[in-house]
Amino acid sequence: MANIHHSINYIEFPMLQDKVAETKIFYSQVFGWAFTDWGAAYISFSGADVEGGFNALDDAQVTPCGVLVVLYASDLAATLTRVTDAGGVVVKPTYEFPGGKRFHFQDPNGNELAVWSES
Repeated sequence: MANIHHSINYIEFPMLQDKVAETKIFYSQVFGWAFTDWGAAYISFSGADVEGGFNALDDAQVTPCGVLVVLYASDLAATLTRVTDAGGVVVKPTYEFPGGKRFHFQDPNGNELAVWSES
């Protein structure tokens, strides 16, 4: 992937040190992401149309949502099922907004993300 000036190039989520394996299983089961290990406390992911990672270095802390990462799904109901089947916790059930529907969930680390679909 080419680096584009002033574009969002990488997204990094905090990760609890004891959740490395669980994080990889969750995101690979739900979204099909692939992972690369960079030591015992850092994993990078690919397959999300933007590169990123999960960082458990230096006692990374999960904090209440300040920036919300929103993923797209062509079948929102199927993705919701995959999230809950993989152990994700729905924190905002599916609701409508102009242009579509979405729900919010927490991953195994407590990070909040959302998934949306067109109406």
